[in-house]
Amino acid sequence: MTDKPMLVLIAGPYRSGTDGDPQAMAANLARLEAAAWPVFATGHLPVIGEWIALPVLRSAGAGPTDPLAEQVLHPTADRLLAHCDAVLRLPGASAGADQDVATARRLGLPVYHDVAEIPRHTPQETR
Repeated sequence: MTDKPMLVLIAGPYRSGTDGDPQAMAANLARLEAAAWPVFATGHLPVIGEWIALPVLRSAGAGPTDPLAEQVLHPTADRLLAHCDAVLRLPGASAGADQDVATARRLGLPVYHDVAEIPRHTPQETR
């Protein structure tokens, strides 16, 4: 058990293996998001880098296959990891997710490969 809820970055394939196909990227994002509830159910707060990076790209008039994406997607994850407490690395080939794991390890953050590995947080009564 942990004494406070963790902010857990869910890392896995998003653009990898899609050849820029929007439906394949949407399916990958759905797989990342499918891990959000299980992380939340352990008492923690899940976050996915694309939840932040994609609106940033849209506000710049770009999308995930535009050249600008290289300046936004991975840097967003790096900036986000400075605020995270752990990473959940989902299966699948992904240079970006591998980079997230390397950054997390450099920062001394735990990297989990299964939700069952994440220590549970049970909120204490505060009233």
